[in-house]
Amino acid sequence: DEVVDGQVVRHATLADPETRFRQRYADLAVNEEVRKIFRTRAKIVNSLRRYLDERGFLEVETPILQPIYGGAAAKPFVTHHNQLHQDLYLRISFELYLKRLVVGGFDRVYEIGRDFRNEGVSYKHNPEFTQLEFYWAYADYLKVMELTENMIAFVCDQALGTRKVTFADHEIDFNPPWQRVNLREGLIQATGIDINAYPTAEELAKVMLEKGMKFNPTAARGKLIDHLLGEYLEPTFIQPTFLYDYPRDISPLAKNKPGDPSTVERFEGFVGGMELCNAFSELNDPIEQETRFLEMGREYKAEDEERHPMDEDYLQAMFYGMPPQGGFGMGIDRLTMLLTNERTIREVILFPHLRNKDEE
Repeated sequence: DEVVDGQVVRHATLADPETRFRQRYADLAVNEEVRKIFRTRAKIVNSLRRYLDERGFLEVETPILQPIYGGAAAKPFVTHHNQLHQDLYLRISFELYLKRLVVGGFDRVYEIGRDFRNEGVSYKHNPEFTQLEFYWAYADYLKVMELTENMIAFVCDQALGTRKVTFADHEIDFNPPWQRVNLREGLIQATGIDINAYPTAEELAKVMLEKGMKFNPTAARGKLIDHLLGEYLEPTFIQPTFLYDYPRDISPLAKNKPGDPSTVERFEGFVGGMELCNAFSELNDPIEQETRFLEMGREYKAEDEERHPMDEDYLQAMFYGMPPQGGFGMGIDRLTMLLTNERTIREVILFPHLRNKDEE
């Protein structure tokens, strides 16, 4: 309560999370802390833009309605254009359009916008979410790694005034450099499994069964590796960490590591036990890219989200001549969670998606 002009003013309180998300207007009106989250979020987005603008990146807009979806492993939302008699997809990523712009001569491009994925909702997933992606000609994944840790440090300085933040029970230090862990070595340490020793899904599934792990026994090899990462490695990365050199099975758009055809130049950044960003040296060989699309079509079942549709126009753009480049994607909602110490994505999205009221 506070006293205004001699009168006691009682402030309403609103604590039930479900009501707060359904009636965000009431939540914002009575909870100063909530207003503060969204002011911080605006500063985060603003400082990401500033950092990239100052380094010669051009901000662009690419289609949200796309005739072919791609650039990520996810199920799309489908809609239909009546006059054109054409099915369209809400984009799951900006990647393939941004890389076409690099072919067109824009050497550094970025976009901040909404992606849509028709998948499960969780404390870190909302069906529509905000993403930053950039593509940088003549850079590789190591240069992107360096830019990433410096960019996040800049965002911390601008939005918070400190690079040390509390997330859950941890003090997280965003000062560069981040720790770097080789994926294969990380999995050997965490699980005792050397994925290079098990080149097929059957062999890998067999050793996982022997170790008493629970997983889908019919999954493709890439899915099994993803499962190992998610269960045994990801939760251990509390301080900012780059996990690098991924298997080719789960990275259809990334460039092979020289001398190692089964590994690609890719990293993911993890903080607070969750994935924050994903980046690679982009594959720029159209013949190799076509082979990978066909491989994905064979190895994954029709219902698998990893089954990437063949995008003929994207391949044609590559044939025109795609420079080597580094590409990067980061979830802005997750970055906001980390920098505001919020454990659920719904706290950092103004109007998060909720199930129907009568289903609760």
